[in-house]
Amino acid sequence: MSHPTLSNQEVARRGKELYEKSIRAKVETQENIGKIISINVETGDYEIGDDLVETSLRLKSKQPNAALWGERIGFDAVYAVGGTLLRTAQ
Repeated sequence: MSHPTLSNQEVARRGKELYEKSIRAKVETQENIGKIISINVETGDYEIGDDLVETSLRLKSKQPNAALWGERIGFDAVYAVGGTLLRTAQ
């Protein structure tokens, strides 16, 4: 999804950086592995749930024009189409 001031590449870069540097250690718990996290790349706010749309809508309700990045906690991708998700968490 495009954002008025950030390119898709910048949203991805910021989202991955935020996840790795300040969020991952907090959320990669046994109860969260496999859940979806949506991250507001401008504020660092995030929501965790079972569905990308659900978590994104919760963040958008707080800041409608937010630039969001999504991840599947503990895996290398949110969805796998014709492939396999690789687990990255221990």
